[in-house]
Amino acid sequence: MTLHTELADRLLVAYADRAPISRITADHPDLTIDDAYTIQQQQVSAWTQAGDVVRGHKVGLTSKAMQSQLGVDCPDYGRLTASMFLPEGTPIPAGRFLQPRVEPEIAFVMGRRLAGPGVTVADAARAVDVVLPALEIIDSRIRNWDIGLVDTIADNASSGGVVLGGTARRLDKLDLRLMGVLVHRNGDLVATGAGAAVLGSPLNALAWLANILGARGVAIEAGETVIPGSMTSAIPVQAGDSFHVEFAALGSVTARFTAE
Repeated sequence: MTLHTELADRLLVAYADRAPISRITADHPDLTIDDAYTIQQQQVSAWTQAGDVVRGHKVGLTSKAMQSQLGVDCPDYGRLTASMFLPEGTPIPAGRFLQPRVEPEIAFVMGRRLAGPGVTVADAARAVDVVLPALEIIDSRIRNWDIGLVDTIADNASSGGVVLGGTARRLDKLDLRLMGVLVHRNGDLVATGAGAAVLGSPLNALAWLANILGARGVAIEAGETVIPGSMTSAIPVQAGDSFHVEFAALGSVTARFTAE
């Protein structure tokens, strides 16, 4: 068994057992970013072999707030599978996750294939079909969120789930850079932000993703969903919490977490 496979298996067991593990770089400090993406891909392959399907991608750590919160200094990406998409309006069991937090994001639904390298923001914009309001649920299989960049990449960019709102807008009707967002938890305003927090604009994050995936021989396919990064710091979740997120000119998305 290779080290990559051993560490991927440790993370897969953490999912299955609902028990976080220690930081993988504590025992393996020489792991590189390339190593981390290999570990990530081995997990994705295990999920697809078990019947799940890749439906999109997530970009993480695009805002200074999130980089500061988690102690990293550059973006990363992970895969979104069909089982991660949770219907709006359906109660979400908090126990499905280990250490959940939520992030307000917009979601790009791709109308055409986008393949790097060399993708510009204009190319990215032309490839988008519609934009949806979204709430990402991030999670960590690493105990106490004690992560560095390599740890979170290996853990599929700390993915958990995604709730999409039902209001679709065309990109030319929106100014993503100036778009504001209000996050309410249990009726209280807990966070505000704007699209400019996401690498200056969520479209910059989409172009970045296309180019870094292209360097690895992967394209963003038509029909896939991309969430480009949070507009605020991540907000912890407890059973019983209800979130309502309002995006200027785009609409809202809600999520309610319940005890099992």
